[in-house]
Amino acid sequence: MNQAIRRTIFERLRELNPHPTTELNFNTPFELLIAVILSAQATDKGVNKATDKLYAVANTPEAILALGEEGLKTYIKTIGLFNSKASNIIKTCRQLITMHEGRVPQDRTALEALPGVGRKTANVVLNTVFRQPTMAVDTHIFRVANRTKIAPGKNVLEVEKRLLRNIPREFLLDAHHWLILHGRYTCLARSPRCGSCIIEDLCEFRDKNLD
Repeated sequence: MNQAIRRTIFERLRELNPHPTTELNFNTPFELLIAVILSAQATDKGVNKATDKLYAVANTPEAILALGEEGLKTYIKTIGLFNSKASNIIKTCRQLITMHEGRVPQDRTALEALPGVGRKTANVVLNTVFRQPTMAVDTHIFRVANRTKIAPGKNVLEVEKRLLRNIPREFLLDAHHWLILHGRYTCLARSPRCGSCIIEDLCEFRDKNLD
């Protein structure tokens, strides 16, 4: 796939959705950080149901720390792996208070040092809140990048690096959201909706489903 085709792909995605964003509900960097930690192996819809109730009573590191681990669990028990997530969130809140004055840091190293925060979570926060040109490669983006041949790679880090290198600069800030939404609603894992895809003619997927 050449750069001219990649540019056309992102021009179409931008035209369809000029201002893409995450489907997680949040009002502050801290709220997004907690939501993304909770979203591992969980749906955004399920996370939103939990955080809507949680944030109504506790939406700062200090307030969640005051709930305690057991108190926090009562709000997130419907989410997978809630025990380990509760433990990590309490530790993260404590670390934010002691090391960052209760604020979410704006650099990758500091973010990844927080319990429960890996490279993907850090990338989501850096891109969505702080508008840095990062690429959080989840299963949807990994699939889309490989299937379309926009940025094929054997692992998530390889795909991340190729996306950052291959996507024209003017699209980088929003590319993460366009690709994840495309994978979530059009380029589905089992039955891709190729027949209604706006980039079907540019995609290099061999086994297109044109029904």
